[in-house]
Amino acid sequence: MQILLAAALYFLLVFGAGFILGTGRVLIFVPLLGERVAELLEMPLMLGVIVAAARWVVRHKLDARQFSALCVGFIALGFVLVADLAVGIWLRGMSAAEVFLNRDPVSSAVYYVALLLFAAMPAVLARLRHA
Repeated sequence: MQILLAAALYFLLVFGAGFILGTGRVLIFVPLLGERVAELLEMPLMLGVIVAAARWVVRHKLDARQFSALCVGFIALGFVLVADLAVGIWLRGMSAAEVFLNRDPVSSAVYYVALLLFAAMPAVLARLRHA
């Protein structure tokens, strides 16, 4: 239960920040700079959020085991994928395939790498903390 709660908290911290940053990106930066540039400019901020949220969850919500941190990351990744799907379908009117496949090739590659970092970050930080 502790792993599931930590994963939900990690997801909420990162997804909440991403939702706020994404709203600003879509309303302000996409019209000025285009979709690709706006998404690429947002990514370093999101990586900072990912590291900060993972560090907090590892310090305050997990025991010393790296495996539990890895579980937290991948459960949270599942939450992100479901939330991305829900936002894409209900708020943006996209199909399920469009949510994940109808993206700019450059920014989508960066996005998917960021998702992998999101999933791995709790385990990476847990290992560094207890090394």
